[in-house]
Amino acid sequence: MIRITIHVALIVALTALTQVGGLAWLAALYVQRRWIAFPLVYVALSLMAMVTAPVFGRVPVSCFRDGPLQVQGVLYCAMNRTYVAPEVLRTAEDLARHMAAVHPGTVTLVLDAGFPFLDGFPLLPHLSHGDGRQIDLAFWYKARGTYLPGVTRSPLGYFAFEAGLTACSPVWATLRWDMAWLQPLWPGYDLDTERMRTALDWLSEDARVTRVFLEPHLRKRLGVTGDKFRFQGCRAARHDDHIHFQL
Repeated sequence: MIRITIHVALIVALTALTQVGGLAWLAALYVQRRWIAFPLVYVALSLMAMVTAPVFGRVPVSCFRDGPLQVQGVLYCAMNRTYVAPEVLRTAEDLARHMAAVHPGTVTLVLDAGFPFLDGFPLLPHLSHGDGRQIDLAFWYKARGTYLPGVTRSPLGYFAFEAGLTACSPVWATLRWDMAWLQPLWPGYDLDTERMRTALDWLSEDARVTRVFLEPHLRKRLGVTGDKFRFQGCRAARHDDHIHFQL
């Protein structure tokens, strides 16, 4: 009974994290050397997802692309979390080209986007990202006044929060993690406010973009305004470590 419970827990966890991982583990259970079979089946399913995702209206942001738009780390691709609707990818590419034109050498980094299949399938720990029309971008940073291309403060691009006042009171059952214990571990890079303003101004003006999530204190600090900028709510994850936009 304990072994069955462990396998069920693994299937649920792998499905929640990667969408196809649970199916890969389930298939590996029927093979004697499951620890060898699992990664092989998982890779096969992930490659199959790249081919079949367009049928479901999704395309991947490739980890192997070079240019102004790149994925922050191979982990996002390995976990099948970089799928978006084609128009979202085109919008992100247009933003990245604009950033590189205004600020030569700028690299725009993609974080979480979406899974390859099924609208409404949750992309934990996000409350959205369930239909391929949302994408997260990393902030741009400087060190000693010099832009750091393709660099984030944290290994995942998330959870390195910018300090600022919030109107949110502590509530139960929330994804608004402050992670105060983790903040001293990150490098002390400065936010590249010039590049941030360029990106946010472009997003606010592009007709395809309907909504941008960014913490109010950061919008005030950067001096950006517009109807598209929204607050995601006090139960959702903080958005002063990344930019979320959607079509």
